[in-house]
Amino acid sequence: MKMESIVEYMDRYLSIGGHPDYRLAYNGIQVEGTRDVSRIGAAVDASIATIEDAVAADVDLLLVHHGLFWGGSAPLTGPLYKRVRPLMLAGLGLYSAHLPLDAHPEVGNCALLARALELRDLERFGSYEGVEVGWRGRTPEPVEPSALASALGDVLGVGVHLIDGGPTEVRSVGVVTGGGASFLRDAAELGLDALVTGEGPHHTFIDAMELGVNVLFGGHYATETFGVRALAQHVADRFDLEWQFLDHPSGL
Repeated sequence: MKMESIVEYMDRYLSIGGHPDYRLAYNGIQVEGTRDVSRIGAAVDASIATIEDAVAADVDLLLVHHGLFWGGSAPLTGPLYKRVRPLMLAGLGLYSAHLPLDAHPEVGNCALLARALELRDLERFGSYEGVEVGWRGRTPEPVEPSALASALGDVLGVGVHLIDGGPTEVRSVGVVTGGGASFLRDAAELGLDALVTGEGPHHTFIDAMELGVNVLFGGHYATETFGVRALAQHVADRFDLEWQFLDHPSGL
């Protein structure tokens, strides 16, 4: 399959063009590949280790959540050069989708984690520049915060840090993956009992206790493995391709 056809499809499917993101983040194709695509790689981060694994696996197109470019134009030196060089030598394309992938209703990190937690009556939650990123829903039955933390740990396969600042019974839960602790006040204003995210700054503890919301940290990396896997599977199914997940957990 021609890489241009796959890129064009993903741009439309993820609404890359009109989706807001951090000011200097870049979504879409970041390194143009020179090969037709028969095998896709999926990874959370465009790190040197991930890229080297993609080259070794003979991947033609690498889909990532965290791409190469976050600070605008930069010289191709140091670590950035070491990431780009093997991509170009191998003719390997790199495609990044950050907030468009977090927010997507079908293959998005937030929606998939909310469904994995078996939340019901899902609605959008957490707006960034007028576009909602996360989801909120209700547990099948009231649960203790520690039970929700245990369920999240089972889904993610990691230890979960619980800030038990909210009700002793959880019914309503907001989900914003990655660094979504900034949506804590939104959760409090909506009367949610808990916020599930990846990580947050130190003051999240104080805010959670004073706003009366339970906060669960499942890890930035662990909460954001869902989207790239689902996107790669979706694209592979549509274009009859192979795909694999390149796992390099950060532990954070």
